[in-house]
Amino acid sequence: MDSITQAALGATIAGAVAGKQLGRSALLTGAVLGTLPDLDVVIDYGTAVANFTQHRGFSHSLFVLVPLAVILAGLLWHWRPQVSLARWLALTGLILVTHPILDTFTTYGTQLFWPIAPPLAISSIFIIDPLYTLPLLAGCVFFLARPPAMKVMAGALIVSTAYLGWSLAAQQIMTARVKPALAEAGLEDYRLLVQPMPFNTILWRATALTDDTRVEIVTGFLDGDGPLTLERFPRNPELRQQLLALPEVQRLEWFTGGFMQYNQNGNDITATDIRLGIPGAHPFTFVVAENTDDQLLPRGSTRLPRPALQPNATDLLWARIIGRAPVLCLSTLSLPGPGEGC
Repeated sequence: MDSITQAALGATIAGAVAGKQLGRSALLTGAVLGTLPDLDVVIDYGTAVANFTQHRGFSHSLFVLVPLAVILAGLLWHWRPQVSLARWLALTGLILVTHPILDTFTTYGTQLFWPIAPPLAISSIFIIDPLYTLPLLAGCVFFLARPPAMKVMAGALIVSTAYLGWSLAAQQIMTARVKPALAEAGLEDYRLLVQPMPFNTILWRATALTDDTRVEIVTGFLDGDGPLTLERFPRNPELRQQLLALPEVQRLEWFTGGFMQYNQNGNDITATDIRLGIPGAHPFTFVVAENTDDQLLPRGSTRLPRPALQPNATDLLWARIIGRAPVLCLSTLSLPGPGEGC
């Protein structure tokens, strides 16, 4: 999740656990601890792909964070002994462990059991979702006004956690909705990713991959009973097979679960994580090789600039979320006219 949400979650946990003993300083302590695992972004691993796939790595591993929580609890206990060691352990442990667990609910991927397991990505919540974050921020504001408000902080945690539970239920409902449409379209042996569109859990995006095609569906809870709109995007299986010999491409395939798109732009060979963003505006595209004299040559990966969204993208998304627009074409990020398809 975004840094504001992680800081708010850490502050809320600290207020609920030790707000009576620490007062308003509990919020600052919790916010700092809540953002601690994300400091790995300052580490340069040498290439763009390495930086992309190492983020949420060791710093989000339970094998690292649990011992770190014990160490920090001991240090904080010596700093503020009026808070018992057990309470400090609860505070540091809950904050440091809930950070990567919350990240696991997003699509990016979190190496919760680094170094012995691949990334986990439940993909039931967008990386920024106001409905998850606002109860936490409201609890913190109330705490600042009337400390210690520990019951209010606990209530904020219950509400935000219940919203996470709703996101899981919504994801299953949307999965059940799109599978019959994919079967009717003749898709077999596909990999399926169902995730919310930005900033909400009402409108969802389903991505189905086969070797040679990708199908995208946008559907939501406020849609009518009309048929689902399927958009097809060609893949390049021959290029993918050539690139799989490259270590950095292998790393990307491992990190994304294979949800990658490979293209040739001039002499540059690019690899795009198609899970994140939307077609035409995926934020993570890397140049991983170059085509010289019809020969693919690996190169240290670089990340291309993030494509800019069109100015009315937010308005289009909102119209689709509330059901005012029955179809949103991802290929052009546009709303087709009545009776038109994508």
